[in-house]
Amino acid sequence: MKITKAVIPAAGLGTRVLPATKAMPKEMYPIVDKPAIQYIVEEAVASGITDILIITNRGKGVIEDHFDRAPELEEKLLSAHKQAMYEEIVGLSRLANIYFVRQKETRGLGHAVNCARSFVGKEPFAVLYGDDVIIGEDPACGQLIRAFDEYGLGVAGVKQVTPQAIAKYCSLKVEPLRDNLFRCTDMVEKPKPDQVMSLYSILGRCVLPPEIFDILDQTPPGAGGEIQLTDAMRVLARSSGMVAVDFTGVRYDMGNKLGVMQAAVEVALHHPEIGEAFRLYLKGIAGSL
Repeated sequence: MKITKAVIPAAGLGTRVLPATKAMPKEMYPIVDKPAIQYIVEEAVASGITDILIITNRGKGVIEDHFDRAPELEEKLLSAHKQAMYEEIVGLSRLANIYFVRQKETRGLGHAVNCARSFVGKEPFAVLYGDDVIIGEDPACGQLIRAFDEYGLGVAGVKQVTPQAIAKYCSLKVEPLRDNLFRCTDMVEKPKPDQVMSLYSILGRCVLPPEIFDILDQTPPGAGGEIQLTDAMRVLARSSGMVAVDFTGVRYDMGNKLGVMQAAVEVALHHPEIGEAFRLYLKGIAGSL
């Protein structure tokens, strides 16, 4: 079955980047001239996704506004003969069929994904975490969808992290399939040192079968007292197995202060309007560091 639906959980409180997120969702942090969530939506669309559900909560209506029409702004751009900018702004509302639902309680990523049950129905679907912007020539979501098409199993997008960082993420039990693909048969969220199975961790992307919802219904609170999506995926991994894709592309953690700055700097260096000038600026200050 062709995967056409994606879920973007964007209901987190952004506590790691306070006070900036007190009034502005971290998903709306600009990476040069586009908010983080726009990069995520564009990745989904480039992967063949046509219907997207964004999970939000209180105070995140600005995300909906971003993907809506803005008649006053559009009229002003047209009257100023800024046709290219007008088309870009209007294009935001036409990227995909974008829907929104609120997670009324902040009970974890698993709970947020479970809010998408009626949207997804009986179809497999992609999940693109709202914290994670992944930039590359081959959309990361598309890489996972191709693996699902080939193996018919749930798919996790993974990268290796450092031994020091693995305790903040999850650890997967994997064995090679071919190239950058692995079979995953177990995983644990926020592992203790004696629970680490490998340094491969799920970073921001997965493709799941609809059975995940029944599993989530039975998943008790885990790490942090929240319903962890990893705990539900572990049931899949232990039963039917999953595929892990060591995806290509650079991942930026937009819920982390350093990740926010890395994204801004590295994207700016390749930006068609300011890239060269920004490169010269960095060279100018590099000598004083």
